[in-house]
Amino acid sequence: MARKRIGYFDGTDSRFLTLMICDGHDTIPISNGLDNHGKHIRLFNEEDHLDLIVGYLHKIYSPEDADTRFEDIFHSCMTYEMPLLIEVPHDSQECARAKLGAPSDVVQFVDPKDMLEAARNILG
Repeated sequence: MARKRIGYFDGTDSRFLTLMICDGHDTIPISNGLDNHGKHIRLFNEEDHLDLIVGYLHKIYSPEDADTRFEDIFHSCMTYEMPLLIEVPHDSQECARAKLGAPSDVVQFVDPKDMLEAARNILG
């Protein structure tokens, strides 16, 4: 069975990433275009399919003059059917939804304490 691939934006909790590796998955850094953390998400194609992408709201929501906007990130996730977990404390999720409009079904807001469980549910 092939290992599942998890893309993560810079700053993702190292404990979470370690547990994903211990679960038998690969972790791959991806960039929002500002941090140059890994492969730029706008350069993804069918060969770059990830089984899950994780990151914090501040890595998804960019400044107005940024080259990559959250709509670009959502577009990549929808086009290549890559679920996106955005880590947002429960009491701030309404605000996050307002900032990001009506994100696609591939996008989920997850409280930090629930990230591991949410990821494992998606990855099976």
